Amino acid sequence: MSSLKSKREVSVEIDKLTNSIENAISGDVFDTELHRLTKKDLKQIKKGDWVFDWSVEILNSELEVYKLTIKENKEVIQGLISLRVKPDHIFVELVESAKFNRGKNKLYVGVSGNLFAFACKCSRDLGFEGFVSFIAKTVLIKHYEELLGASMVNGQRMFIDDYAASKLIVRYFKE
Repeated sequence: MSSLKSKREVSVEIDKLTNSIENAISGDVFDTELHRLTKKDLKQIKKGDWVFDWSVEILNSELEVYKLTIKENKEVIQGLISLRVKPDHIFVELVESAKFNRGKNKLYVGVSGNLFAFACKCSRDLGFEGFVSFIAKTVLIKHYEELLGASMVNGQRMFIDDYAASKLIVRYFKE
């Protein structure tokens, strides 16, 4: 793996921790599902609507890429996450909300929180107790500490421990 790829920063803002995703205007809550992103799904991911080139992520055999959709509307991708399985935890490579879920006029809140909770759940399901790490954009470090319960490791590397992961999993997933 090139050093350039390992220095990618997670720069998604966590707008709100919800119980799934929530319509920003009405407050209605919608149950979500996460599925592996397929090459067929790439047709929906138009350049200009997404910051990252998700075709690069899906072609990397070391990564698992997932899409977040609303249960009743599986055709519209609400957000994407790219995960790398490490020997003892999950590393979040990239996280992104759909263009219509960013900014002050976003359609849904809770998308990025849902994606981080999913990473924690994957970690727990693999026997890593929910531990997740990522490299945070410097200006968002405090934000991730406050909203996700993440802690600093060194530099910009952060981690979500088992306690914080458990809180996120319980919030977003009915078990």
